[in-house]
Amino acid sequence: MNKLITTFKHIFSIEELRSRIINTLLFIAFFRLGSYIALPGVDATKLTQAGEGGLFGLLNIFSGGALSNASVFALGIMPYISASIAIQLLTIALPYFQKMQKDGESGRKKLNQITRILTIFVTAAQAFTYLQVTIPAEAIMVDPWFFRLYGVAILIGGTMLCMWLGEKITDKGIGNGISMLIMIGIVSRFPASILQEAGSRGMSGALMFIIEIIALFFVVMGAIMVTQAVRRIPVQYAKQVVGSKATAVGGERQYIPLKLNASGVMPIIFAQALMFIPGLVAQSFAEKSEFASSVASAFGDFTTWQYNVLFAFLIIVFTFFYTAISINPTQISDDMKRGGGFVPGVKPGEETAGFIATILDRITLPGAVMLSLIAVLPAVANLFGVTRGFASFFGGTSLLILVGVVLDTLQQIESYLLMRKYEGLMQSGRVKGRSELINR
Repeated sequence: MNKLITTFKHIFSIEELRSRIINTLLFIAFFRLGSYIALPGVDATKLTQAGEGGLFGLLNIFSGGALSNASVFALGIMPYISASIAIQLLTIALPYFQKMQKDGESGRKKLNQITRILTIFVTAAQAFTYLQVTIPAEAIMVDPWFFRLYGVAILIGGTMLCMWLGEKITDKGIGNGISMLIMIGIVSRFPASILQEAGSRGMSGALMFIIEIIALFFVVMGAIMVTQAVRRIPVQYAKQVVGSKATAVGGERQYIPLKLNASGVMPIIFAQALMFIPGLVAQSFAEKSEFASSVASAFGDFTTWQYNVLFAFLIIVFTFFYTAISINPTQISDDMKRGGGFVPGVKPGEETAGFIATILDRITLPGAVMLSLIAVLPAVANLFGVTRGFASFFGGTSLLILVGVVLDTLQQIESYLLMRKYEGLMQSGRVKGRSELINR
């Protein structure tokens, strides 16, 4: 306890770090306040609540309940993330975007500007669909078409404001701003979920509730292990002679860190976005076919084995896909060759690229399987009697985002402490975020 208090004293004794933490808290408070301000012309008492499953439930979790509240921040930061993913895919598929990506700072600014413009169009499309489908007619107190007209404009402004808040947290606060806003939306639902679970168990189920908390602890530890696990490929750099005094530089051994879960939460998000399609298609034929009706029923419940088998399969497929488009063994090999680096025992060039690709394939499969297991854990927890709200924290997108963002934020705080020659956050070892380069 004394070490914890001392660490907090050190954190707040660093003026820049203290200022960044305060700024982050203020930006987060503003974001949460906007999540409770309903759109003008909406009777909030007549709104239907979002379910825990499906794409709508997932987006509602990310927005911290703002989606079901029909707030000005209802769409949150998700349209910006969708636009960012689209631009990222275009940088792989189109030479024009590839060139901008390689142009350094100027190219990055152009890509950011294109992403912002695309965010406006994505938000407009999602906002119209959201207002048309989600908000019931009895909750709208003005002319419906007039409501949709100004509602789309307000939601676009809300998303752009959320994007600005995320950028400000990154620049003036601590951690990655966009990820921080998503994490706050998820964490905001945790107190209510745990109270609901405790209330459902009552005094007679106190032992079971304690077992659930212990199980949640070990699940979180497992998620951290999956997030942090890396396969390090040793890289040797040849010594070079520089200057008139023939000073030898280089000769260092470093490592290429290939993460067990290189794709992060993206496979789960992609798979979750597609899981509503089987049920939607089957529902359209449910009246004419008993089989279609059973399929619609099976895929309308995230706890069924049919839903989870398909969900796990899609996650494995998307893990391989996203890893393939985000890590290019040929480019890594070329960069090493230009820098005078080589993998000991492997010839530079094509053999090195093939060696890296082979290792990547070998670690991606177990990583994909473990990711799929984490994704279906909420359904398993629900089958054991855990309420749906609390079960969502036993795995899936929510847990992985929480783990990743917390680790990145702790890594930044520890960097400030170590720069001021204070002790880190841990007595032994280092906090390693997702973006940390592992060297020896």
